Amino acid sequence: MNGEPMTDATQPTAPGLPAADAATQGKRRDRAPLSALRPLLPYGLRYKGRIAAAIAALVLASMATLAIPVAVRRMVDLGFSPEGADIIDRYFSVMILVVGVLAVASAARYYLVMTLGERVMTDIRNAVFAHLTRLDAGFYDTVKSGEIVSRLTADTTQIKSAFGASASVALRNLVLFVGAVIMMVVTSPRLSGLVLLAIPVIVLPLVASGRSVRQRSRLAQDRLADASAYATEAIGATRIMQAFTAEGATLARFSQAAEDAFHAARTATLSRSILTAVAIFLIFASVVAVLWYGAQDVLTGRLTGGRLSQFVLYAVFGAGALGELSQVWSEVSAAAGAAGRIAEILSVEPRIKAPANPTPLPQPAVGSVAFEHVRFAYPSRDDHPVVSDLTFSVAPGERVALVGPSGAGKSTIVQLILRFYDPQGGRVLVDGVPLTEADPEALRRRIALVAQDPVVFGATIAENLRYGRPDATDAQMREAARLAAADRFIEALPQGYDTRVGERGVTLSGGQRQRIAIARAVLRDSPILLLDEATSALDAESETLVQDALDRLMEGRTTIVVAHRLATILKADRILVMDQGRIVEEGTHADLVNRKGLYSRLARLQFEAGAAALADRAAE
Repeated sequence: MNGEPMTDATQPTAPGLPAADAATQGKRRDRAPLSALRPLLPYGLRYKGRIAAAIAALVLASMATLAIPVAVRRMVDLGFSPEGADIIDRYFSVMILVVGVLAVASAARYYLVMTLGERVMTDIRNAVFAHLTRLDAGFYDTVKSGEIVSRLTADTTQIKSAFGASASVALRNLVLFVGAVIMMVVTSPRLSGLVLLAIPVIVLPLVASGRSVRQRSRLAQDRLADASAYATEAIGATRIMQAFTAEGATLARFSQAAEDAFHAARTATLSRSILTAVAIFLIFASVVAVLWYGAQDVLTGRLTGGRLSQFVLYAVFGAGALGELSQVWSEVSAAAGAAGRIAEILSVEPRIKAPANPTPLPQPAVGSVAFEHVRFAYPSRDDHPVVSDLTFSVAPGERVALVGPSGAGKSTIVQLILRFYDPQGGRVLVDGVPLTEADPEALRRRIALVAQDPVVFGATIAENLRYGRPDATDAQMREAARLAAADRFIEALPQGYDTRVGERGVTLSGGQRQRIAIARAVLRDSPILLLDEATSALDAESETLVQDALDRLMEGRTTIVVAHRLATILKADRILVMDQGRIVEEGTHADLVNRKGLYSRLARLQFEAGAAALADRAAE
């Protein structure tokens, strides 16, 4: 999967969405535009007062518009004579007033509807982002971040037109069309019958072509998301790209993705253009035909010139409104494709969530961890178990190290403790409570994590340190930095704790980022500490500083250490040696070395390699 689009017999499914959701995607995106937009309507209905005010302004503007043809008829029939000068003056004065009302009402309607669209889109973006923060790790194993960002930005912008400009135009022209039809009937029922007979001929092609426009617009959004996903990935790896002189290949791949997006957008636009051309021709051709028929009535005396003028103006108003509605329909069809992509995200249910009645964790925290016959495979590779029948426990305050070859399942244990995933068999318990019965947020508040690749955000150092505890005081933050041996380099920076560190902490060294992560864990002050390869990427000097900071951090906490470097776990109370998802040895460092098993072999290889490296440096 990995974010690549899947295909079925009709059209592409959403790139990157989990396969479990693909079965319902075709049904969802084939719905009529209004049905596709319906799940988002509650966001607009929150603002009933603004909607009512916009409708009031809309009705007032439409009434002012529909009053103009009446004035024209009166002037044509009564005003063009020497004694009709007063009538002309009177009607023109009234028309100026009507135009003023029309201008003010139109401006109010535009402001109210457009700001409503902006407000609704802000709410939808917030709702989508909030939903994304609640989705489990398994969801993000199968999607690209650029694809998600595209839905959060480009798709919501596309939908904004449906709630903003398109809604404004649609409402105005719908009211104007209905009002014009009513006034046409009042003016000349006979001519109105001819016009109304033509409406189905105009409307049916518009409705029939809407699905094609919707599908092509959806495809265009998917191709744009592909390009955005690749650009996000490439920009995030700029240094690697330049180091391997891959700029040309990267540009070529992005250009191809951008071209695919362009061709898809061009096809969608062509469909909408053809739809608009057909609609306008049918609409105004019917007006011309009715005008010719009405002219015959004027010649025979069955209709006055003023009444025909009034009817023609109403017919033009109705035709123009119907033409505008045809364009809006194509825009709504395009927005429906984007709405479907947003709805797909909102419909994804997180696999990891709190039960209806979660079991409370004991207070105060105990700090115990236990695995009971746990069996687990990642959702994307459910036929390859990572751990099998795994059983062990960690006592409060105990330091336990997990070691073993790559792929043994060590880091998976950390993810299961954090309940990023649920096991397929057995139980994981923290403080005696099975994790599937606990609230994930309450669980994670008891855990501090220092990962192999520490995440540092493009913000200030202070904001990074407070990430897990926003209410920490400056004194607490500085004390955490001191315990993590990070205070000296922070205070040496130009703005100290207010220094911005660039995206992903690019301006900091690996050791500095790691110490920021440790200080963040210190500040969180949780009873359980998880160290996942916390020193594996550091040089000897940085490792010494970080190890000293970790030793202080582990004091009084239940600690589980995942490490390849055996030198970092010599002080562990107990070492669990893993291989192929099982614990094969257990004991202290000295015990395990003497057993001449897997641990002993790993230790000998590492220490011999370290000694050889030292000898080589000495020889140089």
